Amino acid sequence: MPDITHPWTRFALVVIIALVAAGLIHRAADVFLRRLALRHPMGASIVARANTPLEAIVPLAMVLLAFRVAPDEPARLIDGMEHLLGVCLIGACTWFLVRCIGAVEATVSRFNPIDLEDNLRARRLQTQSRVLARTGMVVTVVLGVGVALMTFPAVRQFGASLLASAGIAGIAVGLAAKPVLGNLIAGIQIALTQPIRLDDVVIVEGEWGRVEEITSTYVVVKIWDERRMIVPLQYFIETPFQNWTRTSSQILGSVLLWFDYGLPLEPLRAEMERICKAAPEWDGRVMGMQVVDSNDKGMQVRALVSSSNSGKSFDLRCKVREGLIAFVRREFPGYLPRLRGDIDREQARSYKSGVGAAV
Repeated sequence: MPDITHPWTRFALVVIIALVAAGLIHRAADVFLRRLALRHPMGASIVARANTPLEAIVPLAMVLLAFRVAPDEPARLIDGMEHLLGVCLIGACTWFLVRCIGAVEATVSRFNPIDLEDNLRARRLQTQSRVLARTGMVVTVVLGVGVALMTFPAVRQFGASLLASAGIAGIAVGLAAKPVLGNLIAGIQIALTQPIRLDDVVIVEGEWGRVEEITSTYVVVKIWDERRMIVPLQYFIETPFQNWTRTSSQILGSVLLWFDYGLPLEPLRAEMERICKAAPEWDGRVMGMQVVDSNDKGMQVRALVSSSNSGKSFDLRCKVREGLIAFVRREFPGYLPRLRGDIDREQARSYKSGVGAAV
């Protein structure tokens, strides 16, 4: 029978008791969290994501506590093991916090889908939650790694010497980390002020596209031809760009056409009205036609129409352009754009006959 008074025996008993207590505590916490999850959907997401790191935190914490109350002799012999457990506990806590932040983001995204017609509020909430969650994850990981490194005496001495020479070292580190810190700060600014949101239609570097993803350092813009443009977060803080869905997705589209001066505008306006009323892309807000320019060759007619979003606006503009051109070709073919120096056949025939009579 083992001697209970022996230090190693007492140490083993303390560890066993700590593991049993860890199992009981984890079971009680699991029951409590599952009941909480039934009351609130965010609790269910947190339980699903944070359960795995929690299974590591509780045993590590209890075993580390057992090391602290253990007899002196075993504790001195396994001092390195205690340090390793401490580092593992810091890592597990960092993992737990990252998973909780991810659970909050996932819950916000699930209850605010952006695949709806009126998704302005959902895009605003998803953008805020995603950018802040990614920034929070980065900060949590950096702090966790920093705390873990500070448990090593050599790193603590290096940190103290670094603080002693903080003047030059601080400037050097600040310059080296400027892009990373700048993007992190820009991410927080974007989350709070929201110059862009998920699924926003933007014009960046002359390219039309939608904001597909916002990370902690860059934005992915899906261009109309399926390409992806990767843009740093700082770009949207420091550089002017167009956002077509900042407050609403409604947009006006224009169609510019050139015709001869003799073309009557009222039939053209009636045809435009017929095309718009038959097109599902027209939202019924704006429909107008005006002569906006002229030169020695003809007049420029602008058809202005409205749609609920930029995609429908492009399709509607194409329909109006094709319909008006077809209407003029069919009903008024003589008033299509042409050079004023052209002479039609009858004029040429009369001109020839006049010249022949004069001779």
